[in-house]
Amino acid sequence: MILEVLPERTGGAAENMAADFMLLQRHPREGNARYRHYDWRSPAFTFGYSQKIAFVRGQLPPGEAFDLCRRPTGGGIVDHRDDWTYALVIPRGHPLEELRATQSYRAVHEALALALRAAGVPVTVKAVPDPGGAAEPGGPAGVCFERAEIFDVVHASTGIKIAGGAQKRNKRGLLFQGSIWKPAAGSPAPDWEKFGEDFAARLAQALRIPAEARPWPEFSEDEMEGLVERYFSPEWMEFR
Repeated sequence: MILEVLPERTGGAAENMAADFMLLQRHPREGNARYRHYDWRSPAFTFGYSQKIAFVRGQLPPGEAFDLCRRPTGGGIVDHRDDWTYALVIPRGHPLEELRATQSYRAVHEALALALRAAGVPVTVKAVPDPGGAAEPGGPAGVCFERAEIFDVVHASTGIKIAGGAQKRNKRGLLFQGSIWKPAAGSPAPDWEKFGEDFAARLAQALRIPAEARPWPEFSEDEMEGLVERYFSPEWMEFR
């Protein structure tokens, strides 16, 4: 098994969410782990699978144009207008995939914190939950970066949340979708390209497998278009 480091892509909200889910659903025969960093074609927000659309709409900035999409993972509302976004897929049967949600969340964020510290950002992984906080990291929440939950990545001095994530498990494995709020990383800004390379290497270390650059998987065009259409549909957006 290897960690496939996939090429960077830019898409709309529905396209990005569909691509992440497809990476979970359609594994190559060898069942490798997969990692990608991606960008957004236009200003975008995503929100957790279990969140109610009426609540979400009440939290969004009025009078602005942006993409909006429900994620396949949990968590809260995420503002992607100035973030650094990534997805990790771990196939069924890998030791990290078999951990409890709290521990897989912690393992990914510990690798992320190491990469951020190497890039000059003083961060730590929040080890103690707030009183009355969410029972599981990445679980049902309001607005993602308003407060840090246990095992989120926070600024070492101020405690401000810098990175969070959300997870989905099914019979194929684990999908982890993560976001770094770049303004919280401070100034001077890290070299994000170099950071991305280092983060991929540290994820591979956490998974105890080698990392290898790979081309984008060859998915069925019809299946991909159908999934994008589903994620763009009112039925998907508003079913809660």
